[in-house]
Amino acid sequence: MSDTSSSPKLERGLSNRHIQLIAIGGAIGTGLFMGSGKTISVAGPSAIFVYMVIGFMLFFVMRAMGELLLSNLNYKTFADFAGDLLGPWAAFFTGWTYWFCWVVTGIADVVAIAHYVAFWWGNLPLWIPALACIALLLVLNLATVKAFGETEFWFSMIKIVAICALIVVGLVMVITSFGHNGATASFNNLWADGGMFPTGFMGFVAGFQIAVFAFVGIELVGTTAAETKDPEKTLPKAINSIPIRILIFYVGALIILMAVQPWRLFSAGESPFVGMFALAGLAGAAGIINFVVLTSATSSANSGIYSTSRMIRGLALEGDAPKAFAQLSENKVPRNALMFSCMFLLAGVVLLYSGDSVMVAFTLVTTVAALCFMFVWSIILVSYLVYRKRRPHLHAQSKFKMPGGTFMPYVVLAFFGFILWALTTQSDTLSALLVTPLWFIGLAIGYRVVRRKPGHVALRAAHVAKVAVEKEDAGAFRIHGPAATEAAGEDEKQTVSID
Repeated sequence: MSDTSSSPKLERGLSNRHIQLIAIGGAIGTGLFMGSGKTISVAGPSAIFVYMVIGFMLFFVMRAMGELLLSNLNYKTFADFAGDLLGPWAAFFTGWTYWFCWVVTGIADVVAIAHYVAFWWGNLPLWIPALACIALLLVLNLATVKAFGETEFWFSMIKIVAICALIVVGLVMVITSFGHNGATASFNNLWADGGMFPTGFMGFVAGFQIAVFAFVGIELVGTTAAETKDPEKTLPKAINSIPIRILIFYVGALIILMAVQPWRLFSAGESPFVGMFALAGLAGAAGIINFVVLTSATSSANSGIYSTSRMIRGLALEGDAPKAFAQLSENKVPRNALMFSCMFLLAGVVLLYSGDSVMVAFTLVTTVAALCFMFVWSIILVSYLVYRKRRPHLHAQSKFKMPGGTFMPYVVLAFFGFILWALTTQSDTLSALLVTPLWFIGLAIGYRVVRRKPGHVALRAAHVAKVAVEKEDAGAFRIHGPAATEAAGEDEKQTVSID
């Protein structure tokens, strides 16, 4: 990685409470509020296991990312350690792919936000709330990173309160044996209608197609590394709490939902949260959940703009994007990169008026985005495997070692292969799977142009030389132990310079 120590630095303005809530917000997507109904309708009670398996696998991705980020506090994002470990090509492909993921997701969020606002003001032209949303996102992110942290803190708090309220209301309905539509609220509903796997194995598989999209953004905490106060304490705490959050917010909510009413009564096109509060007789249930989903979509877009601007800045520092995107404002935020990403959100305004085909297009592009997120997660795992092979001394020194060693990355990568197979079983997701390679073909063409630059040639040459030294040091470490490579280990920590 290039030495950019003389350039202005990002501000470490995110405190522990910011990081914890950003991590929660990343783990609880809009897909839980709106997509869980479809997951339940196709998988039945086995949807509980679907979310548990996905959460279990992604926890290891996060632990691998955590160990890598903390092995060198000069890493700003996971694109940095990918470039440092795998080569300049990995930083280019990871950075731009992650940017693409969030821009596409942001466009979908802007369109969704416009429609959510129409719930209250049906006569308001859709382009007005869409443009207002983009302007708000730009203003929020142009302020200090602390302002971003505060915004995400309260957005996440709203989601947490909504899910906790659902669990409490549902428990009361189960305890009081609430009756409706000829059914009684009871935990027996989880297995009384066809068992835990009523739609068979393929129904269980279909649940993975939908549910995996609800977890996009779980890696978001990895883009905050350069702006986090005391990352050696806050990042491990945020990552280690992911399993309990998934158990409470995903598994807990689904168990309560399907205990209150049999799974067959759920509709794929409706939010089960709205249905739950409506059954409980809560006045304005639809409006309340609409507000929660509105803030969830806004949170997603806000996080996306934040992360894409940091990724583009990192790319610019390495010569993989225009240098203007590396500049920081007086508030120490990448202003030019922010405005560049926000510009693409304007495509959402156009999509608002594209007719009935808009939902078909959304299904396609959001599936493509989710596939690209899987690519980023895979790069994190491959980077970890290379790190363990070439830098065993850093792993030995690590206070946040990934559980499962080098075995679990292969298990998770195999799981991603299973997801790819699952996506081939439905026509709409298969179309997205076939279209996705076009993005990587475009990136490959762009990289062929970038790699010819003298700076990039020197960067690749330096990487090759560094790999040779690291392999020699790793061999010495395995034979002679820590003492033989102590000096090399100290030098290794300086291989990447923070901006």
